[in-house]
Amino acid sequence: MKSRPKAAVLAGLVIGTLSMSGCGPAGSDNSLTWYINPDAGGQAAIAQKCSDDSGGRYSIETSLLPSDAASQREQLARRLAAGDSSLDIMSLDPPFIPELAEPGFLAPVPEDIAQSTSENVVEGALVGATWKDELVTVPFWANTQILWYRKSVAEAAGLDMSKPVTWDQIMEAAASQEKTLGVQGAQAESMTVWVNALVESAGGSIIVDPEATADTIELGLDSEAGVAAAEVISTIGKEGLGGPGLPTQNENASLTAFQGDSGSFMVNYPFVWPATTAAVEAGTLDQAVIDDLGWGIFPRMSADQESAPPLGGINLGVGAESDNPELAYEAIQCIVSVENQSEYFVTNGNPPSNTEAYEDPRIEESFPMAETIRDSLQVAAPRPQTPFYNEVSTGIQQRWAPPADVDPDSTPETSSDFITSVLRGEQLL
Repeated sequence: MKSRPKAAVLAGLVIGTLSMSGCGPAGSDNSLTWYINPDAGGQAAIAQKCSDDSGGRYSIETSLLPSDAASQREQLARRLAAGDSSLDIMSLDPPFIPELAEPGFLAPVPEDIAQSTSENVVEGALVGATWKDELVTVPFWANTQILWYRKSVAEAAGLDMSKPVTWDQIMEAAASQEKTLGVQGAQAESMTVWVNALVESAGGSIIVDPEATADTIELGLDSEAGVAAAEVISTIGKEGLGGPGLPTQNENASLTAFQGDSGSFMVNYPFVWPATTAAVEAGTLDQAVIDDLGWGIFPRMSADQESAPPLGGINLGVGAESDNPELAYEAIQCIVSVENQSEYFVTNGNPPSNTEAYEDPRIEESFPMAETIRDSLQVAAPRPQTPFYNEVSTGIQQRWAPPADVDPDSTPETSSDFITSVLRGEQLL
């Protein structure tokens, strides 16, 4: 297969879905359906608040998507490809946005909405909401990994944590103290997150030209940056620095290990703080763990180059076939207000994309590391933005896991060749 039409990446999802056209929650002319990812009830609360504040102009009802991002992508892609008019507002994972924007499945963001919802938004979130230099979704909340560490281990290893640290430094520190590093080594999306952050932090990109077609795409894995990334992952895997559970370790498992006696340094999301404090309050974790906990920006690949932490979160998009796109964007403007983003962080633990929201005093009380999170989001890099993200991510997971099998001399090249072959229809995932 030498080339693909714009929507070909979704072809497998479209088959058998035409009967879904127009399916979804029925409502009145001013009723909007917001397809949300699972949370602690925050999106439903915002939907109710915005509905009440609209004075009857619109009413937002929420519809829950599956728990994992891949299933969310599949369900939304099926519905969008089938022309489902109920997709008024969608909570979208940033990596899937180009795949939906390229074939025209998203309604254009009005210029005034784009301007108002972009003000004071962290750079990483804006990049993740953009495709072909146009804002195609609206940033809602943003997420990033920061470096968590045990103060006692860093001090014993002689590391000055008031300054940025490198991967080499924390690997050496963990080894010298006979401790383990908290990283995510499972064959899962978390591996793509890790690889991308290392490559970007080394000054490279997994995809050279995000807008390239399947038969012309050029990957940046087989490069100095890709080799540097492989060296970090390989070293942690081969030297046992990630602990015995590394090959199956996700974010929750790495947190559990970090909280134990072998914990030293860990890259992970802000949920670490409420999860740890809750464990202390429940009596399952000693207060000494909290007292020993520190945080900083994601590790650098080299001392003289700023890191590019992972970018996550949720953006809001409107389906191209929505019956109420204008009302949907009016509602989105309310959803992403500074007040609602602050409230959502405090109640659900999901960081704001708008820097003004961090000025709410409740945020620092709930998340003492909020400033670090905000600073990390300003320099965070999204995962590869391409309509072929699913193929690229799955290919990385299959070739870069488990970490002990990664070879800096071969993995960057073989994984690049494999993904390229898949995109050109010469191999299957």
